[in-house]
Amino acid sequence: MGTTQLESVPEPKYWHLRTVLSKALDSEFSVGEILPNERDLAARFGVARATLRQALEQLELEGRLQRRRGVGTTVAPPRVGVSVGARDHAWPGTADDAWQPADCVLAAPPAAVAEALGTERDEPVHTVRRSRVTHGQPVAAELLHIPRASVPDLTAIDAPSGAARARAVLRELQRLELEGQENAVELGSAGAEDARELDRLPGAPVLVVTTRYLAGGRTAALSVATYRADTCRLTFGDSGDVQIHHGPRTQAS
Repeated sequence: MGTTQLESVPEPKYWHLRTVLSKALDSEFSVGEILPNERDLAARFGVARATLRQALEQLELEGRLQRRRGVGTTVAPPRVGVSVGARDHAWPGTADDAWQPADCVLAAPPAAVAEALGTERDEPVHTVRRSRVTHGQPVAAELLHIPRASVPDLTAIDAPSGAARARAVLRELQRLELEGQENAVELGSAGAEDARELDRLPGAPVLVVTTRYLAGGRTAALSVATYRADTCRLTFGDSGDVQIHHGPRTQAS
């Protein structure tokens, strides 16, 4: 491949490089192919490696590239299609819930979670950890925080932790009458634990979906679900569901 020099443009240099790289991905590379190293790419496009990294990070954020442990930067496959979040008036753990419970502990949550739940900062709550796998790859990890007041009859459950305890907490939660739920989405970066569960590198872009489940005029549970931004695209339909579509942009039904 020959050297391609960038023309002087008014937009940031990394953004122009991002456009050039995007066209190169479409014409020269296939899904899963490993990109040349940063030194070779920077030399090809006549830019500093810092500029190149900015462009690569932007393409990773857009889902065009993936950074993989022990492999390098590869061309990402199309985003997989999954449904995000439970439908209105459905608690987590119902029959059509695709999440798999992995563990449950009783401990004081982070201060922000305690504030959202309306509990004291040092008051233990049940924290259920769940995971989501689609087409054989991990796409999301969730922490579901449930105050003890929402599941008062758990004293009869013997399992102190683990998946059995998680399922018991979810079953007990479903005894409440769900009044509604509120969703919020924000862009974030993967911490060490999320990165490990999602098979990404720390700092990889993620989408954080926070859901408040309302019952009895209060927050009965709080879900913080972390989705791979390179894998998932969220759309909101009139029904209130959050869906992820595969391939070109489509209108949610």
